[in-house]
Amino acid sequence: MDVILRAAIDKLGEPGEIVKVSAGYGRNFLLPRGLAYEATPGNRKRIEQERQRLEAAEAAKKATATELANKVEQVQLTFSARVGDEGKLFGSVTASDIAHQLEAQGFHIEKRMIELHEPIKALGVYKVPIRLHAGVHPEIKVWVIKG
Repeated sequence: MDVILRAAIDKLGEPGEIVKVSAGYGRNFLLPRGLAYEATPGNRKRIEQERQRLEAAEAAKKATATELANKVEQVQLTFSARVGDEGKLFGSVTASDIAHQLEAQGFHIEKRMIELHEPIKALGVYKVPIRLHAGVHPEIKVWVIKG
């Protein structure tokens, strides 16, 4: 039995692929759960239209992310903090702090999108990457100064 996958299934394929499965597996598992369509000419057209729609939506998201990346790369954030003897901060600058400052400047970026692997705990200038979309990773400059 040939089916058109609607979702990624381990060891079987990706969405939109036409795969051959046993009749029982297709009829009793894939089709009832909505994981696949039967590979009829009408369903092939439907999957092609869905694929085109998804590609167009993905292209629009990437264009929006690229436009936002161009604006975000111009941003420089400054954090003033209390400092100990050796230039180490009392506390730290976290992804959440960076997200709040970006929000104050009008950029709606969630803290999980900020790729700060560990909090900043010393004075200096840091380049912090932001993951806006697959392949779109602008960097912002973060200044941590004595306050």
